[in-house]
Amino acid sequence: MKIAGAPISWGVCEVPGWGYQLDPERVLSEMGQAGLSATELGPEGFLPAEPGELTAVLNRHGLSCVGSFAPVVLHDAGHDPVPDVTGVLDSLVAAGGSMLVLAAATGTDGYDSRPDLDDDQWSTLLTNLDRLAAAAAERGITAVLHPHVGTLAETGEEVARVLAGSTISLCLDTGHLLIGGTDPLQLARAVPGRIAHTHLKDVDAALAARVQSGELTYTEAVAQGMYTPLGTGDVDIAGIVATLRDNGFDGWFVLEQDTILDGEPSGQGPLRDVLASVAYLQKVAGGVPA
Repeated sequence: MKIAGAPISWGVCEVPGWGYQLDPERVLSEMGQAGLSATELGPEGFLPAEPGELTAVLNRHGLSCVGSFAPVVLHDAGHDPVPDVTGVLDSLVAAGGSMLVLAAATGTDGYDSRPDLDDDQWSTLLTNLDRLAAAAAERGITAVLHPHVGTLAETGEEVARVLAGSTISLCLDTGHLLIGGTDPLQLARAVPGRIAHTHLKDVDAALAARVQSGELTYTEAVAQGMYTPLGTGDVDIAGIVATLRDNGFDGWFVLEQDTILDGEPSGQGPLRDVLASVAYLQKVAGGVPA
């Protein structure tokens, strides 16, 4: 079972004003302390863009590269998204990564609001997903769409539209799917052949419901602890992992518990939750009751 980390579990995020941003050296060092051997690259600017510098940083911490999250505008007929991912693909190739994790960005910062698309915009989005998947494949990289709160592929209906209208595979993000109204376990059972990458999150369903109702913004809910260590929330993580593995999934399980920091943490800080999630997932992987 391939378990990786992601900088967002340490509060490192591409959204302006998200919160205090930890130094890469602390984040990567603590990934090693948690027993993780691989990571996604995090937002632009977090790690060096120059291939030699990037690989040197990862090698120094004993980490391999899994992939990179890339929010891209896909629905605008006047905008070509292929150049937007060229630099990310260069970094992935240099670092030996395999997954380009796309999000259908709105074109504005953050994940607290989004527009409705008309049919022409949806057609453009779906066409661009296949174009980006092809561009990634030419570089030996697998592109996946990440259903994500506050993007243009959030709800169950939108995920179904992507599955029907494009050939791209999915990143099964257990948290964003649940918050967007999709049961991630049911989706894992329904379309195992379309899932190429996994982000594991556990969720406080009560806070998620307040996001769904509009009572809280996504950012407010994250700040209040909507994402919890694996095994402590309302997502059937064990069932999802078992379903994927039973159906032959051999990709990465990336631990992602989005958090927002208000300053440099004392003591373990985010590492505490990562350690708890790693321990839980190791029990699940080993067939030990968790």
